[in-house]
Amino acid sequence: MQASPAAPAKRRRRRRKPKAQAGVAPDAAQALPAQARPSVAPPASPVSDGTAPRRRSPQGDADHAPAYYAALDLGTNNCRLLVATPTRPGQFRVVDAFSRIVRLGEGLSRTGRLSDAAMARAVEALKVCRDKLDARPIRRMRLIATEACRAAENGEEFLDRVREETGMTLEIVDRETEARLAVSGCSSLVGRDTHSVVLFDIGGGSSEIALVDVKERRSRRLADHIVAWTSLQVGVVTLSERFDGRHVSEQTFADMTDYATDLLNRFEERDRLADRVGLDGFHLLGTSGTVTTLAGIHLDLPRYDRRRVDGLWMTSQEVDAMNARLLSWSFDERVANPCIGADRADLVLAGCAILEAIRRVWPSNRLRVADRGLREGILTEMMAADGVWRRGANPWRNRTRWSNR
Repeated sequence: MQASPAAPAKRRRRRRKPKAQAGVAPDAAQALPAQARPSVAPPASPVSDGTAPRRRSPQGDADHAPAYYAALDLGTNNCRLLVATPTRPGQFRVVDAFSRIVRLGEGLSRTGRLSDAAMARAVEALKVCRDKLDARPIRRMRLIATEACRAAENGEEFLDRVREETGMTLEIVDRETEARLAVSGCSSLVGRDTHSVVLFDIGGGSSEIALVDVKERRSRRLADHIVAWTSLQVGVVTLSERFDGRHVSEQTFADMTDYATDLLNRFEERDRLADRVGLDGFHLLGTSGTVTTLAGIHLDLPRYDRRRVDGLWMTSQEVDAMNARLLSWSFDERVANPCIGADRADLVLAGCAILEAIRRVWPSNRLRVADRGLREGILTEMMAADGVWRRGANPWRNRTRWSNR
């Protein structure tokens, strides 16, 4: 009788170890009844702007609550606010924003003072910003005022009024700080193929210009590569008031351009990048309402769209064409354009004249448009100072891994 073949040995299934949850030992977690096990639910959000609730995290809320940062820029023409949380290294996600034209510097060039009407408009806008800041637990904020408050005899008095009526404390920053923050805010728009940039921010009461050299080395902080900077004592509001920005003839435009060029020619270090100007690795980078308006008109946008404008490249010929097109329009035609509107119709050609002066001093075949600037620079510097982009410091930047929880 033949022996029957041996039955195959049964494979033993390995018992998987239970996954550990943050802050709780594996065995202890499994021993608890289901209703008593630690759960991580997102806290009630104070957000009231329709933002979707954040996804659950497998970690504790105390360590993984979003870090909110806020930056406010009260300029001669605009009041702007951004609230954001850090994401990937060097980047952040905007969760709330506000922008309103307040014309704080209206009449300042004639009187040397902020008018009662202008201050009232600014205070009302700042109250909106205060309410947005109160809606979230802000880790850090920086609230700045620029040229109008710097230049006005009653600038400090106005900020005292702001503190009394809104509870907000604004700081008046100097012109060098303003230029540095503008550069910091535009870092991601300077590509690897660029070796030098003239970055400009045409404001309402002043225009900041920075010469940036990244040819020999490049660090994460673009502001560290500023080799020269200046602040022109002219902006779209002051130049428009000086030359009447409503009715601009070709001669008026030429006069405005000559006026701004004369101011630029007093900048003693303007030739620091003279050997780079006009080469392929050199370009202009503009961050202001002037260049974003030109870009919107160039694209024939039915309404302004930041996503299409920010980062757009324009050739020198395209900028020339937009200047000529704007000069051919009457004031009412400028008002009717959706990228200009009534608030900017008397300012846009003054901005174009300042831009033309910059192009005269630093000719370039390319202009890159930035719909970003001071606020983004403030956010970037605060987040970097807090180390939120260091490895392991920002658990929320990988939050998409928990999308099914």
